[in-house]
Amino acid sequence: MNEKIRIKDIAEKSGVSVGTVDRVLHNRPNVSKGAREKVESVLNNINYQPNMYASALAYNKRYTFYCIIPKHESEAYWEEIEEGANKACESRRDFHISLKMMYYKRFDTDTFVQKSKECLDASPNGVIVVPSELDVTKAFTDTLHERKIPFILLDSYMPDLKPLSFYGQDSFCSGFFAAKMLMLIASGEKEIMLMKQTKNGKVASKQQENREVGFRHYMQDHFPDIRISDLDLPLDEDKARYDDLLEGFFTAHPDVHHCITFCSKGHIVGEFLLRTGRRNIQIMGYDMVERNAKCLRLGSMSFIIAQHAFMQGYNCVDTLFKAIVLKKKVNPVNYMPIELLTKENIDFYRRTQL
Repeated sequence: MNEKIRIKDIAEKSGVSVGTVDRVLHNRPNVSKGAREKVESVLNNINYQPNMYASALAYNKRYTFYCIIPKHESEAYWEEIEEGANKACESRRDFHISLKMMYYKRFDTDTFVQKSKECLDASPNGVIVVPSELDVTKAFTDTLHERKIPFILLDSYMPDLKPLSFYGQDSFCSGFFAAKMLMLIASGEKEIMLMKQTKNGKVASKQQENREVGFRHYMQDHFPDIRISDLDLPLDEDKARYDDLLEGFFTAHPDVHHCITFCSKGHIVGEFLLRTGRRNIQIMGYDMVERNAKCLRLGSMSFIIAQHAFMQGYNCVDTLFKAIVLKKKVNPVNYMPIELLTKENIDFYRRTQL
């Protein structure tokens, strides 16, 4: 369409008033069927594309998005998510978008239920949620559906919840890829260590569970004779406790020279290896947080798999903006890159595409 065509031009072509055209364009009531058909016929003929940005700005409505994520410490995967989400909110400040962060405790469904209730009581325009247990998350998202509040799933994909969109890695493929890369340097080993952080025997997310499934699938198919020995580092223990567990493991497993974890805490092992001078052992881990990056540069981590946490947070907010404010269609499933970082390329990694 010629960008110079105005509402007045559409009105003249349709034989109706400017006010009628405006009501049709904004899908408002009080337009006769005949008048609406005339305007829509003209719009189709000229391939009219509304300027949604201008319309949204003119409407001057305020929007509040809520983001419910696990409570986290600094230099963690979730901190990058939060920074990205806040950056997206800042970049759309002309549209009066605000973002409210809410935190629940991992492995504590009561805190998730509490935060989800507080979120619903606030009547947000859109929600970003990192799922807890399926049943409690479904109870929350069912209510969001009932109230017609769009929501995005972050990190763990649960398609049965029918989100507006999802951002995260394909976790099975990620674990499969991790095994393939690790075996480039560990194919001759007898045993490798799989470090997990758990509470009551459970890892923190479905994402980590599925990564392990992909990893074990590759290992069973290609290296069935390599023994995988689990080491459980309980969540929220202090460094001394971790050191005792790691010392005991490596003493009991002298054949282990390579380790892997599917969470962002590989630095727990990496820093232990640096402190104790074990230069013949390395760990492979996830997420480009600074403590992991330092271990990679110093040689106690072999690889880091990055997944653009900052961009996940940014894209979640931006997707809500496009769907709710601009009324645009958005992609329902958005898998993030599976990127392999080494000490040779980590300094060239960019967490943001902005």
